[in-house]
Amino acid sequence: MVLAQLGGSISRAIQQMSNATVIDEKVLNECLNEITRALLQADVQFKLVRDMQANIKKIVNLDDLAAGHNKRKIIQQAIFNELCKMLDPGKPSFTLKKGKPSVVMFVGLQGSGKTTTCTKYAYYHQKKGWKPALVCADTFRAGAFDQLKQNATKAKIPFYGSYMESDPVKIAVEGVERFKKENCDLIIVDTSGRHKQEAALFEEMRQVSEATNPDLVIFVMDSSIGQAAFDQAQAFKQSVSVGAVIVTKMDGHAKGGGALSAVAATKSPVIFIGTGEHMDEFEVFDVKPFVSRLLGMGDWSGFMDKIHEVVPMDQQPELLQKLSEGNFTLRIMYDQFQNILKMGPISQVFSMLPGFSAELMPKGREKESQAKIKRYMTMMDSMTDEELDSSNPKLMNESRMMRIARGSGRHVKEVNEMLEEYKRLAKVWSKMKGLKIPKKGQMSALSSNMNAQHMSKVLPPQMLKQIGGMGGLQSLMKQIGSTKDMMGMFGGGE
Repeated sequence: MVLAQLGGSISRAIQQMSNATVIDEKVLNECLNEITRALLQADVQFKLVRDMQANIKKIVNLDDLAAGHNKRKIIQQAIFNELCKMLDPGKPSFTLKKGKPSVVMFVGLQGSGKTTTCTKYAYYHQKKGWKPALVCADTFRAGAFDQLKQNATKAKIPFYGSYMESDPVKIAVEGVERFKKENCDLIIVDTSGRHKQEAALFEEMRQVSEATNPDLVIFVMDSSIGQAAFDQAQAFKQSVSVGAVIVTKMDGHAKGGGALSAVAATKSPVIFIGTGEHMDEFEVFDVKPFVSRLLGMGDWSGFMDKIHEVVPMDQQPELLQKLSEGNFTLRIMYDQFQNILKMGPISQVFSMLPGFSAELMPKGREKESQAKIKRYMTMMDSMTDEELDSSNPKLMNESRMMRIARGSGRHVKEVNEMLEEYKRLAKVWSKMKGLKIPKKGQMSALSSNMNAQHMSKVLPPQMLKQIGGMGGLQSLMKQIGSTKDMMGMFGGGE
């Protein structure tokens, strides 16, 4: 992930400061210099970084802080606030309304992934109950309509375009009118990719904008263009009123900071980031949770949203009931693997947990982990109901293992490896036995039942160390206990 390195560098700088016995001017400067270096290496514009450093120094005046103050917390909060300020233009993007037709026009450089992003944006809203449609007003690039047509068909989204008409303004107007008549409430217009030096294409973009009168213009920016991002973003902003930014290709090896700091040039918020080629590799960008993840502080609300998406509400109390009984079967393991795969890229989910960062998932290991989960599930598909529902490992004798290996096209050694993973997880699960189930409406019940002592026995030692030992775990448990969203996971809440 593009920003894993940046997040790792910033959280390491804060960790080193936290480890210092005394927080003085020297320790603060070292921490800030490390963060400055990390931001500049990530292609964030120099002026923004310089201003951020100056603002933090103004806020954190060590001489004025009384002895009782928690200096570490004050410094960490100041860093958090300044990073948020850098990425937040201070005004929200246009809000779409269901049932009322909204026209959204996409603009951006050639090769920024604009057409793919249009489909992802439509697909995201379709899942949330909107009725989207796509209009291809890109007559400049050969194959643009074919690409949009292919993407839209795959996502089952209606589309409009023409192989014969060369006037993008005419296509855009016809497409918008047609979908308004069909009662679509989100009409997305894809325009030709352009470069700030191409005056004719900019004029064409202005004409499409005037003809369709979009409610929102989204600027799509490739995260790999680095420092050039600021100038390009400014050129687009001067031609059409950009209301939001989507940053693409955040799964590559580019720096990404330049694209994010282009928010300052457009004075518009980043609303999504593209994290891969697939339709669902598309994340809502929310400044505070994003910065929180960069600093290794996690994003509980994002994590809970993921849980809500994959665990149906009617299954949530049942999941907790099984957890409290400590009775772990292969079927439960299968269900949980299914949920993990639905949650999206593992490193993305990983970075939402406090004390972790996406950098901890070694490069190349993510695909390997997902492939292993899929292999295990294939083997479990070859099992009988009796085998899946039993919690007795002795049931799995050699002949059964050979039958499962044949049925799934795997080796017996791999079946054995999967059963070892099951035993390891069953051991962890058994330590949760006796967990009292919170009644509906008891918001603090989870934190009182799942105390830090209980959790420290369940977590692997390296995970406990990463969170910051018992002290870190206790503060994390407090955070969980005060998070209303957490209860929703277990069918609680009010």
